[in-house]
Amino acid sequence: MPEVLLIRYGEIALKSPPVRREFEGRLRRNILEAFLAARIPCTISSDHGHLYVHTPDAGSAAPVARRVFGVVSVSPAEVVETDLPRISERVVEMVRPRVTTGARFAVRARRTGNHPFTSQEVGARVGEAILNAFPEAHLHVDLGKPDWEAFVEVRGPKTYVYHERWPGPGGMPLGVAGPVGAHVDGLRGALGAYLLMKRGCSVYCVAEGEGVRLVKEVLSRFSPSLPVESADNPQGAWEHLRRLAETRGLDGVALPLDVDEFPPAREFWKDVVVFSPTVGMTDEEVSRRWSDVVALAH
Repeated sequence: MPEVLLIRYGEIALKSPPVRREFEGRLRRNILEAFLAARIPCTISSDHGHLYVHTPDAGSAAPVARRVFGVVSVSPAEVVETDLPRISERVVEMVRPRVTTGARFAVRARRTGNHPFTSQEVGARVGEAILNAFPEAHLHVDLGKPDWEAFVEVRGPKTYVYHERWPGPGGMPLGVAGPVGAHVDGLRGALGAYLLMKRGCSVYCVAEGEGVRLVKEVLSRFSPSLPVESADNPQGAWEHLRRLAETRGLDGVALPLDVDEFPPAREFWKDVVVFSPTVGMTDEEVSRRWSDVVALAH
């Protein structure tokens, strides 16, 4: 059973040290909040470029972690001491269920720290151990188009071995940017809200029609405490959203507009910043990108 989740982040690593510490702290809190909502116990540790989520069943917990904004990818991993024979032994046992006759495989090795071997030597040693362990399977090494892969990350005295990389939403941790309101009345509005959440904005959703279901069934999967209010009232969604902007001190609003709708929107919202992340997308592109969001949510 995997012992830990390797959490990788991307853009956060490009920030200055003070900002990076702040953003990583926010990412930690968001992961803890997601696990708390899922009622999964966990603790988090870190080193340069990775977070490690320790939980009783890392494999089952991976879908929770991969829905947290800021997370680029997640891998349920096993931890072994940094010793080449021990690493090779553990990888052989890990890949045993995946071995089929004539399969092509690759070992991807990375190394951080000072060691008496290179990353290439780790990959070669582990690959040789796999070939020797299953001679009857007639396996082949294929670094270009393997049927399956084994990953080895040597990080100081500990080494992490795994065979899966689950993609996350990437972007920035939710909450590192200012609050915005979003009108969600369908796919275009829902995707716009998602894209602003991905940039770290705390989003207040005003939903109506099909948007109510999209928020509750999809967007809320990425933020357990996502605020949502119904716009099914005589005043209309924009009036509802304007009152919300005033009472919550929102930095702007996200609207599902096309180009022709911008002039009347600017007249209505006046000095309020208006976002429309999907304005340049066709309906087909919106549908395709939303399908990716739904797949990630579940």
